[in-house]
Amino acid sequence: MCGISGIFGLEGLSDSESIICSMNAALAHRGPDAEGHWMGKNLALAHRRLAIIDLSDEGKQPMSNADQSVILVFNGEIYNYLELKEELKDYPFRTRTDTEVIIAAWKTWGVKCLQKFNGMFAFALWDEQKQTLFIARDRMGIKPLYYTYQGQSILFASEIRSLLASNLVPRKMDHNALVDYLRYQTVHAPQTILKDVLMLEPGHYMLIQDDDVQMRCYWDASRDYDRSAIDLSRSEVKTKIRELLADSVSLRMRADVPFGAFLSGGIDSSSIVALMSKSSPHPVKTFTVSFNEQDYSEAEFAGLIAKKFNTDHTDIRLSADDFLNTLPAALKAMDHPSGDGPNTFVVSKVTKEAGVTMALSGLGGDELFAGYPVFKRSVDLLDKKWLMTFPKPLRNFGTTMLKKAKPGAASEKIAALLNQDYLDLEFSYPLSRQTLLDVHISKLLNTNELPVNAVQEILKNETSFGKSGFELPFLSRISHAEIRSYMQNVLLRDTDQMSMANALEVRVPFLDHRLVSFVYGVADQLKYPHSPKQLLVESMGDLLPAEVVNRPKMGFTFPWSIWMRNELKHLCTEALAKLADHPAFNKAEINKLWDAFLKADPRYTWSRIWHLVVLADWLDKNGIE
Repeated sequence: MCGISGIFGLEGLSDSESIICSMNAALAHRGPDAEGHWMGKNLALAHRRLAIIDLSDEGKQPMSNADQSVILVFNGEIYNYLELKEELKDYPFRTRTDTEVIIAAWKTWGVKCLQKFNGMFAFALWDEQKQTLFIARDRMGIKPLYYTYQGQSILFASEIRSLLASNLVPRKMDHNALVDYLRYQTVHAPQTILKDVLMLEPGHYMLIQDDDVQMRCYWDASRDYDRSAIDLSRSEVKTKIRELLADSVSLRMRADVPFGAFLSGGIDSSSIVALMSKSSPHPVKTFTVSFNEQDYSEAEFAGLIAKKFNTDHTDIRLSADDFLNTLPAALKAMDHPSGDGPNTFVVSKVTKEAGVTMALSGLGGDELFAGYPVFKRSVDLLDKKWLMTFPKPLRNFGTTMLKKAKPGAASEKIAALLNQDYLDLEFSYPLSRQTLLDVHISKLLNTNELPVNAVQEILKNETSFGKSGFELPFLSRISHAEIRSYMQNVLLRDTDQMSMANALEVRVPFLDHRLVSFVYGVADQLKYPHSPKQLLVESMGDLLPAEVVNRPKMGFTFPWSIWMRNELKHLCTEALAKLADHPAFNKAEINKLWDAFLKADPRYTWSRIWHLVVLADWLDKNGIE
C-alpha cells in the first residue's frame, strides 16, 4: 500500500525532476517507510512506500527487472502473488514482494496479466523495449488513480493533491461536477470536482505510446459475472459463498506487519472477524468506535463478537469533544470532498496508534447481499407501476398532499419519484441515493439548467441495464447500481483517503472479484431480503450469534444531527458563510437551509447540510476558483 505519481511527456517542462519530487512529497502520508523516483527520457515516476509485504529494502520502488527494461510503481496488494509465482517459475525473482510479480506477469502475459491478479491496485509500468506506458486500476476500484492532460504532458497520481502539487494543474472547479456533488455528496468517475482532472475507472487500463492513448475496460461485473449459480441448489450456493468468502479473508491476511479488523458488531464485520479467527493462530485485533450517545453506539454487539471469538478488542469511546478535536485533521486529510469521510478517519487513526498497519473491513456486504433498504423498496416499486397510469396532474396533487401531511426528506423523494415518467430501476435508483433534490440545487445555484444526472448516465450505459443485460437478476442489478455509484465513488474513495492519511492499509474481503462475480449470478429468490442479508447469514452457518443477526441495522454513522446543532455549530456556521459568499451560490438559500436545519425542519437532515460544510472547507483549503 503506497502512493504513486508520474509524468509522461517531459518536453517543455523546465525542471521535471523538481516537479515529480513535489508531487511525491504531497503523498508522504501514504508511504512513510520509503520514497524514490526514476527519471527516463520522456517519463518520470515516483513512489512513497508503506511496507506490508517483504519489509526489506528489496521492496523499494520504483522497481525494475534485471536489465532495467521494465520500471514499475505500484499502489496496493496482489493477494495471490504466491500462487502466481508458481505459474511464473521461469522468471528470476529477486525479492519476496508482490510488486515484482506484476513485472513478471507483464513480461509473460502482457495486458492479459490483469486477468490473473486478485487484488486491489493502481500501477504504472514502463516497458522500455516497447516504449509503452501501461497504467491500470483494479476491477472493483478499491485503489484510486487520477490523471490530467496538461499541454504535452499526462500527469497521474494516487491523489488529486499530488497533481495540484505539480503547479501545472489549474485550480478550477467543474460546474457539472459541482451539481453532481450537490446531488450525491461526491463526484462520479471519470469526472472529479476539478476541471480537467479525471479518474481512471475501475476495471480499466491505459496504454500510452507517444501521442496515442488507448483506454480499455478489461473487466465489468455486470458483463463478466459467474453464471454457474443458476444450476446450484440453495445449499450448494451457501456452501460456495462460504468457501469464497473464507478464501478471500485468508488471502487478505497475508502480511508481514501486525493487522486487525474493524468491528461494528453488524453482520458484515462480524462475518469477517469470525473467518479471520478461524484462520489465525493468534487472537485477532479488533476495533470499534462507540459513542456516549447510546442510540448510536454499537459497542454492545461488537463486544458479543469479540467475546465469542476471543479477539484482542479495543473499544474507541468517542465524545463530541474528541471528535471536534479530530475533525480538523480529518478535513485536512480529505483529498476530494465527500460527505462521509471523517468516520473512517477516526477509526483508522486509533487503529494505527494501536500498532496495526493493516486492517480488514466489512465494506461491500450490504451491496452484495441486499442489505440496504433500497433493495426492498425497488422490489416493491415493481408492484406499483400501475401508479404511473394515473395522469401526471393527479399524481402531482397526491404528492402535494403527502408533503403537507408528512413533511420531510422521504416525502419529498416519493413526490419526485411519482412525478417522473417511469418507475423503472434506471429512474428510481438515482433518485433514491440523491442527497439534495434538483429543486433545491436549482435554488442554491440560481439556475434551472442542470446537467444530466451522472448516476442515470452510468446506469444507462451499463451492460446490466441494456438489452443484453436483463439476464442479470433484478437484485443483482441493484447491487451493481450500488457498487458503480455509492460504493465506488463514496465508500471506497473515503476509505482510501482517510485510512491512508493515517498510513493504514484497509482490505475489503467482500470485494474479492470471484465472490462478487458469483453472487451477481445468484437468483433473486435465493437472495430476496426477507430478513437482513439472509443469504449471507445462512452461508455463515452457526458462526454468527442470534443477537447480531436479529439486531436493528444502524450503519456506521456518527450522531451528526446532535453535534452539528451543538458542539460543531460554530464550525458549520463559519464554513457555510464562506460557501454563501462563493459566486456560484445563492447566499440567501444557503442561509435558509442552515436556519431550517437548526430549527429541526424534517426536510433538511444533517446529510443535506454536512456535505456543504465539507465542500466549503475543501474549496477554501485548496484555493479552488
